[in-house]
Amino acid sequence: DENWLEARARFGIFPANQAGDDIVVFDSEGEELTRFETLRQQNIKRSANLALSDYLAPVGQEDHLGGFCVSVGFGVKERAEAFVQEQDDYSAIMLKALADRLAEAFAEHLHERIRKEFWGYGIAENLDNESLISEEYQGIRPAPGYPACPDHSQKEKLFQLLDVQNEIGVELTESMAMMPAASVSGFYFAHPEAKYFGIGKITVEQLEDYAGRREWSVEKARKWLVSNLEE
Repeated sequence: DENWLEARARFGIFPANQAGDDIVVFDSEGEELTRFETLRQQNIKRSANLALSDYLAPVGQEDHLGGFCVSVGFGVKERAEAFVQEQDDYSAIMLKALADRLAEAFAEHLHERIRKEFWGYGIAENLDNESLISEEYQGIRPAPGYPACPDHSQKEKLFQLLDVQNEIGVELTESMAMMPAASVSGFYFAHPEAKYFGIGKITVEQLEDYAGRREWSVEKARKWLVSNLEE
């Protein structure tokens, strides 16, 4: 009621295709804008070893990828500092926690509008709240730094693609944390069979391949993927 916090969002839906384990994003004229290098599961399993690029059609077929960043963090710092000045640390902590929950709720809300309005592939969707919580809708929104895309630095290319900092003021730190902290970002995949998964452990061969695709040294790739490397 007192307008302590401000919500901001930035999203885009772009022509995109699979090129091996890469996702290539194009402009409306078919020129490459950027590419997101993905990793593939290597653990032995009965089903297919997945990569996020599998959820897009190969180059030459029409398909799209979405990206987004939402934030409810603007205003949190000032209000939290006011609470601290009043020696009310509890309220400062609770405000930050509430802002984090509101950012997650905003991400859910925007995703619904993407499916039903902006992208429109789920225009006939009619789910109750329980079904939404259970994520029974079509499509996923994985984020850089999470199990299906463990390289946090892919967030930098996502922010550049969407011009996030200039458009809504959310910034990235050197460690790829978002500022304000009550922010959420990621990709939109519309494929009807898209699901969340974890990459798990990868071998040095895939690490070297990934470093080559990113035009990195192996040492730099190892830094960003250290938790996914086989010992």
